[in-house]
Amino acid sequence: MAGWNNTIVREFILSGLTDNSTLQIVLFVLFLIFYIITLLGNIGVIVTIQADSRLHTPMYFFLNNLSFLDLCYSTIITPKTLSNFLSDKKVISYKECILQMYLFGASVTIECFLLGIMAYDRYVAICNPLLYLMVMNKRLCMQLVGFAYIGGYLNATIHTTCTFQLSFCKSNKIDQFYCDVPPLLKLSCTDTTMNELVMFIFGGFAEMSSLTTIMVSYCYIISTILRIRSKEGRSKAFSTCASHLTAVTIFYGTIVFMYLRPSSSYVLSQDRVASVFYTVIIPMLNPLIYSLRNKEVTRALIKMKSKHLSKWV
Repeated sequence: MAGWNNTIVREFILSGLTDNSTLQIVLFVLFLIFYIITLLGNIGVIVTIQADSRLHTPMYFFLNNLSFLDLCYSTIITPKTLSNFLSDKKVISYKECILQMYLFGASVTIECFLLGIMAYDRYVAICNPLLYLMVMNKRLCMQLVGFAYIGGYLNATIHTTCTFQLSFCKSNKIDQFYCDVPPLLKLSCTDTTMNELVMFIFGGFAEMSSLTTIMVSYCYIISTILRIRSKEGRSKAFSTCASHLTAVTIFYGTIVFMYLRPSSSYVLSQDRVASVFYTVIIPMLNPLIYSLRNKEVTRALIKMKSKHLSKWV
């Protein structure tokens, strides 16, 4: 922590997405719409799961946590971005930058682990259906989610501490619309080789351990589904995994592009597009993916809507 006091920088300027004032207004409206959809979608999923006792199962317990995380890391980034669209000077204080990076890093890592846990849950449900509720008991579910949170905050602590022990004396302008590790490393006037190594090792471990769990789980799942004789049975088994597979593909495709590349290959325009997708679009899409492709959630939503409408009639 002592190294933080040696920095020359006291605040950072976020470059944002564009300098065009007209385009900033357009982006403000779009981002606001996306954020409202994200809030309504994820809160809707959480409320629906809590309200319907039939959804009080391990699968929906994990989905509940996923929606909460999407709410968190969208809220960590989007409100500040919205205010910057309407501001001439897009400033974020040193402490705000630390907090934003820490909370965002933790939320993303937790979601990374949670997607792996959800794959394991699907593996047990499809490959060992008779033992599902016995294996995926409440205690184990709580322990798995607890592990995800501990791992997420530990990973964020390591990255944030290593980053803000650097001296920032080249510039205080971050070529991004939020505080993130790669653009901050470019501002350092000290050697960042160790930081890049730490980011690759710890970020790589979080992603690869989760991705390995997903791949192994789905190898067993696909093998089991192919052995099901009835076409209807295969379709039903696969439909329970379709939403998760879609969410995993979008999430991991973006995270690999963002963080597991050499620093020399970073292109600002590409990174900004990927960052928008990563921080704004994915949290909005997840509740839509899980609700539209999940018949149980859809039925619960319709039932809850009908119940509320009947009160007004």
